[in-house]
Amino acid sequence: MQCVICKQGATQPGTTTVTLTRGEVTLVIKKVPADICENCGEYYLSDEISRKILTLAEEAMKHNLEVEVIQFAA
Repeated sequence: MQCVICKQGATQPGTTTVTLTRGEVTLVIKKVPADICENCGEYYLSDEISRKILTLAEEAMKHNLEVEVIQFAA
């Protein structure tokens, strides 16, 4: 797929780090499967991975932590 951000690079399968912030909570999820632009580094998540990320984020919010770093597990 062509990158919709830079419009010059093609995406390739890989892993990335996703950072989410809501209120005072920041969640960093490492090694997330994604399609990544070879030119600018923009990443694209599948619907399934996005759902898992949002579930992880909801669980993190329940712990009332300010920063949490986790590794993605498929």
